[in-house]
Amino acid sequence: MSKLFPIKSTIDSRRSVRSYKMIPVDDEIIESIKDFAKSMPVPFDHNVEFRFFNADPTKTLYTVMKSPPNNVAFIAETDAVSISKVGFTGEFLILFAQSKGISTCWYGHYKLSELERLMPHLQSTDQLKESNMGYGYSKGETTGRRAICISPLGYYEDRGLRLMDRITKTTSSFKRKEIKELLENSDDYDKLSDDILYALDLGRKAPSAANSQMWRFAFEDNFKTITISMPVGYKHFKWEHPNVDIGICACHVWLGLIDKGYNPAVTVNEDSGRAVWKISILRQRLAI
Repeated sequence: MSKLFPIKSTIDSRRSVRSYKMIPVDDEIIESIKDFAKSMPVPFDHNVEFRFFNADPTKTLYTVMKSPPNNVAFIAETDAVSISKVGFTGEFLILFAQSKGISTCWYGHYKLSELERLMPHLQSTDQLKESNMGYGYSKGETTGRRAICISPLGYYEDRGLRLMDRITKTTSSFKRKEIKELLENSDDYDKLSDDILYALDLGRKAPSAANSQMWRFAFEDNFKTITISMPVGYKHFKWEHPNVDIGICACHVWLGLIDKGYNPAVTVNEDSGRAVWKISILRQRLAI
């Protein structure tokens, strides 16, 4: 698994990019990303669809940045577990793209009508009416499938950065809470193995809406099973789908354990309206 791409260095180098060169991704690279999407070795069943599409070089779709030619949409139902699986599988794809030198940006506030024009995917016109202020997400769980998030796939263009992005590039948007701050019980810290701490360190580096870092870590099975979820009742001030971020974090933790030679068992279930991931290393290590 770790031979797919260097896990730690890829996670450490990944940044959300909002300025792109208006040129298509090299054919060989985009085909490798599409192939990875078809055969992605995730440790659970899912029905997330990865839909690749082309966009016009305007700010209509992303509103804060011009769209590069290549893009990808992550399509699923809108229940908590399906949305969180979007985060896990989508981040796995994004990290693979990063390992190929391709920049990305998780984006949920895209213009739904523009995406539908570029990439028809909705089952009815009612889904356009359900969108929140015209954005891609809806107010709460709805019927049918829709693009939960989208991302550009392109080459970074430093000269196109807005002043605010230049400021946050080196300040708050890349700051991460320490592991102790993210534990449900901070006293657990001294009981964690080096391998678990390694995985949690990669988990805390996951991207989240407005850098909110809402994930919390707890443990079962004598610290052999990690649970990842947001606090019960958590609401983000503007992002409808924080369960996406929980899935992204779970992906990082899972990859961290793989990087240490484990074959983690992974489950996700809904509890109190939120997705709760459990990643266990009770299994034996992978053969190396």
